[in-house]
Amino acid sequence: MGNAEAEIVWTGSRERAEALLAAVTPDDPDDFEASLSQGEEGVELRITVPSGSLRRMRSTVDDILACLAAAESGLDAVE
Repeated sequence: MGNAEAEIVWTGSRERAEALLAAVTPDDPDDFEASLSQGEEGVELRITVPSGSLRRMRSTVDDILACLAAAESGLDAVE
């Protein structure tokens, strides 16, 4: 068995990046690392998912993407 790692990068406003980070952090905090940093085109929300198996990594990435999509839809609705 090998190791796998996936990285999700979202770029936008600091306010939205902080809201998205808050939305995913409670999900599976031990299964990924997340950080905010200033990039050239805005603030980057960077989520790294390390795993010992592709199946587990895919499941975690799917969960994170679902949370991000729901949070972004909610933010769009209130704007």
